[in-house]
Amino acid sequence: MIVIKTPKQIDEIRKSCKLARKILLHTKKYIKPGISTEELNKIAHKFIIKNKAIPAPLNYKGFPKSISVAINNVVCHGIPSSKDILKKGDIINIDITTILNGFYGDTSITFPVGKISPQTQKLINVTKKVMNLAIKSLKPGKLLNNCVGKTIENYVSKFGFSSVRQLGGHGVGLEFHEEPFVFHHWLREKKSNPTSNPILKPGMIFTVEPMINASLNWQIEIDKNDGWTVRTIDNALSAQFEHTVLITNTGHETLTKL
Repeated sequence: MIVIKTPKQIDEIRKSCKLARKILLHTKKYIKPGISTEELNKIAHKFIIKNKAIPAPLNYKGFPKSISVAINNVVCHGIPSSKDILKKGDIINIDITTILNGFYGDTSITFPVGKISPQTQKLINVTKKVMNLAIKSLKPGKLLNNCVGKTIENYVSKFGFSSVRQLGGHGVGLEFHEEPFVFHHWLREKKSNPTSNPILKPGMIFTVEPMINASLNWQIEIDKNDGWTVRTIDNALSAQFEHTVLITNTGHETLTKL
């Protein structure tokens, strides 16, 4: 069931969302060649605790760290490690989810590590652009997948890119993951499906977080050793951007925007 948030809940979720973004941008300052993803995890964790919040990923279904990271061909859910050292030309997605006073905020950005190739920068630019295009289309009365999935698939395919289909966005706010599941590809359904393509209503809060692969192959695989790290099946680069969004009476509000 999709939970319609009350004005009081929205206010609290908004605070958590803005804190998550603040922590993400704080952590960004330390991204450089030579730093480990474990160091970035420690920096983010310390800042989360300093702001009297809780890192939602830590111990969530056994996840061992406070943030998730994704370097190059890792799509998402990478576990920070002292062995993973950033080098010039890499890209890294950092995903922050905070719990502030019991309410959740969720956001991520893909950052370049030093100078990157023009093609890699294009992947980042397209991914950020398509997230914003999908969010811009959101308003009450429209169908979720027609706004998000259709917009994303149609746009990224022009560049020879693909949107990961097995993973998606999600409702958030009172819990880490809630309904609805937000598909980032077009389901091509003719009628509204309350599960996969619900009608947008004021008070809905969910993430829009396209994971875009730098190839036409959207398939992924999960690391058999750690059970978490998701990679592109063809070793192509992958980028992701994420905002938490509220549907308002007249349109939408991006809660994780500072």
